[in-house]
Amino acid sequence: MVQKGPRPLVLCGPSGSGKSTLLKRLLNDFPDKFGFGVSHTTRGPRPGEKDGVHYHFTNKSDMIAAIEKGEFIETATFSGNMYGTSKRAVEDVRCTGKTCILDIEIEGVKQIKKTDLDPLLVFVMPPSIEQLEKRLRARNTEQEDALKKRLETASREILYGQEPGNFHIIIVNDNLDKAYSELHDFVSQNLQSSEPALRGL
Repeated sequence: MVQKGPRPLVLCGPSGSGKSTLLKRLLNDFPDKFGFGVSHTTRGPRPGEKDGVHYHFTNKSDMIAAIEKGEFIETATFSGNMYGTSKRAVEDVRCTGKTCILDIEIEGVKQIKKTDLDPLLVFVMPPSIEQLEKRLRARNTEQEDALKKRLETASREILYGQEPGNFHIIIVNDNLDKAYSELHDFVSQNLQSSEPALRGL
């Protein structure tokens, strides 16, 4: 199993909820305190995405082989593509003495809860499904049927995210500055006590 170290920070939420923007801001503001655990995926890169930075882009047969070898902490299939966090992705960040941030799906959250990583779990929610649909349509990256699937998945994710006990905090992202302030406060309160390096947060 992965070695003990700072508790990973898990951000979860529907595609279009703004979790990636919040995560980026946290990493930019505190580059010496946080590191991003780069997930693997079998989907193709979107415009601007770089291999090894946004994701480790791979194919299904290689990913299945790695899963069978026990190299992953969590995996999930989403919109026909596989995603997962490898043990090495977390270790690479921990070796630098930083807190590892993971951006994972609901299925991954359920699996990571069963490990001894003891993660801090944050669920980022859109103000409403209608707002989420607007955001996803504005991206203009998917066909209509793929978009509908994303919205159906988002509805299920929101139901799980709102269930008491599934996450340590739920952040409704109706205003980015307010949402970031809530995330910042939660992280500083929960990591400060156990991590002396975070007292400057």
